[in-house]
Amino acid sequence: MTRSDRPPATPASLSPGAGRLPAPEVCELRDERLDRAGVTLLLVRDDLVDPELPGNKWRKLKYNLAAAREQGFGTLLTFGGAYSNHLRAVAAAGRRHGLRTVGIVRGEQHLPLNPSLAYAAAQGMTLAYLDRDTYRRKHTDAVLAELRRTWGDCYVIPEGGSNALAVRGCAELPTEIEVDFDVLCCPVGTGGTLAGLAGGLTGTQTALGVAVLKGAGFLADEVTELQREAFGAPTGNWRIGLDHHFGGYAKRTPRLDAFVADFHRRHGLALDPVYTGKLLAALFDLAEQGAFRPGTRLAAVITGSAPLDAPYGGA
Repeated sequence: MTRSDRPPATPASLSPGAGRLPAPEVCELRDERLDRAGVTLLLVRDDLVDPELPGNKWRKLKYNLAAAREQGFGTLLTFGGAYSNHLRAVAAAGRRHGLRTVGIVRGEQHLPLNPSLAYAAAQGMTLAYLDRDTYRRKHTDAVLAELRRTWGDCYVIPEGGSNALAVRGCAELPTEIEVDFDVLCCPVGTGGTLAGLAGGLTGTQTALGVAVLKGAGFLADEVTELQREAFGAPTGNWRIGLDHHFGGYAKRTPRLDAFVADFHRRHGLALDPVYTGKLLAALFDLAEQGAFRPGTRLAAVITGSAPLDAPYGGA
């Protein structure tokens, strides 16, 4: 893939609906625990922008899709774990825009496919598997060359969709939030969404990412490099919390399950335990610990819906 200094123009045919990406709904969450902490929490419902391509997935993909078209590619190849929302989104985008899709899955095949991979396959994505050692080297020239020998000339999108074009797409979200906020918050898997959101902030606004991976200290370097590629330099207005991974990526604990269930009972919203459940659990914990100055207005980006097999209603 080649990078340009500017994101390519996005034709209307590559938008999730007609014309521009619609601005996400923003609503205030009322909860006595937040009231006691003196904190306001706004939910930025980017998950409602498109049923197949929830906001941050579309924001990451839209300039990459345009670049693939401009460069004459007919195939998208990307990577993800067995429960990857990114694989689902790329599969849906490929079907919608007439592009062949190949998903390289970490680990061994397990049949029957779980709901996430079954959805991707139903959208026309060809699934292939890499052992975990090779998968760790998926970004190297040797592994990419072998994949291209197998699947032909293809536009490669990194795991999670995070590259400079994705960052620029995510940077557009803060300007669409029409209410005041102090801290924009999101879950962090590969760093692209946080890098972009921070790049789109103004004034004294800051961004807070909540890592959903265990041992994720490396993500600070990832976000810094993504911002350097997208904007020329890191913005310095963000930080990543590392203490709410609940055991690691796609892992859950009874405490997290209890929080997600209680949140659904109180507020009627099914959180994705892989990403948004950990984000909201972290924000409530931090608020109750006094980590935010009274009067702080938090805006939490709901980046995706609950998984297909979620107990409270999935995508």
